[in-house]
Amino acid sequence: MKRTFSGIALLLIILIQSCATAPKSNRTQVDPKAETETPKNVILLIGDGMGLSQISAGIYFSETPSNFEMFSTVGLIKTSASSDLITDSAAGATAFSAGVKTFNGAIGVDAEGRAVPTLVETASERGLATGIIATSSVVHATPASFFAHVRSRRFYDEIATYLSGSELDFVAGGGRKFFTNREDGRDLYTELVKNGYTLHTETLPASAENEKPVILLAEDGMPKMTEGRGDFLPNATKLALENLSAEDNGFFLMIEGSQIDWGGHANDAAYLIGEQLDFDKTIGVALAYANANPETLVIVTADHETGGFTLAADEGDYNAIKPSFSTGGHSATLIPVFAKGPGEEKFGGVYENTAVYEKIRELLLK
Repeated sequence: MKRTFSGIALLLIILIQSCATAPKSNRTQVDPKAETETPKNVILLIGDGMGLSQISAGIYFSETPSNFEMFSTVGLIKTSASSDLITDSAAGATAFSAGVKTFNGAIGVDAEGRAVPTLVETASERGLATGIIATSSVVHATPASFFAHVRSRRFYDEIATYLSGSELDFVAGGGRKFFTNREDGRDLYTELVKNGYTLHTETLPASAENEKPVILLAEDGMPKMTEGRGDFLPNATKLALENLSAEDNGFFLMIEGSQIDWGGHANDAAYLIGEQLDFDKTIGVALAYANANPETLVIVTADHETGGFTLAADEGDYNAIKPSFSTGGHSATLIPVFAKGPGEEKFGGVYENTAVYEKIRELLLK
């Protein structure tokens, strides 16, 4: 009996020791890389009207590899507005800038017309530098949605007044005519200078160090690439990155390839492809910056697709591509989202366009 008891006791001791030591050998090791990293900077590139066929055209018709091939995280967004199955640029951009579904034409307001805070405004309040660049006028729908609050995208003069009083640190695009010789008599150039901005209305400056530049290089939209716009968009992006990174708090920069959309509306394949290639080149500038500054998250997407653009075989020749269009307006197709950098894993999957805002805010503006 004593011998049996001793055997049981020994077994219990072994089991207790085993339980005490097991967690040390079997504990799950946490890979720090598996945890979501947070970026210091976010660069959001929006190809207005850019669907998958536009991206494909940029790949097929380029003489160099596309920068889209540098991304490994890809998602899809649903783009419908609160008012319509097919969104316009205003409602589509407001989903990105403010995280709300709103009606077509709305700029920085919700479906009831109430102003909602934008990423630019929230980032500025948190001490981050902010900037916008567009190949349209800077008061056009997409850029305007990041700093203005109006019920109609057509209220260009009113949108311009929001810019003159904004906290943006870098602005580049077209739109001179909305800031001076106005019907209300206000000289917004003077107001911009009083608000600490430096104006450039002829050419991109070589440097914008220690400035808050507002760069307006066209009366309305910038020239087309086919009309000789040149490297405005990639060069303005380089200038913005130099300017915004001068401070150490981080930044948010929105860059729009505005005229991909205009080529789609015009059903002009040469126009569209030229703008797409320019946008692709600008993505390369953003990725090069992120490579040198790995705390930077680069996101590329679009507000909607324009033109019902497709790349079909030319007269049945499967070795020849013929770009074609099915509409002069927008389409309802899902839109790809590409992401690279800290937090990129959040952008995979299929989700509403408002989630782009939510993911950026969660990562950059906690």
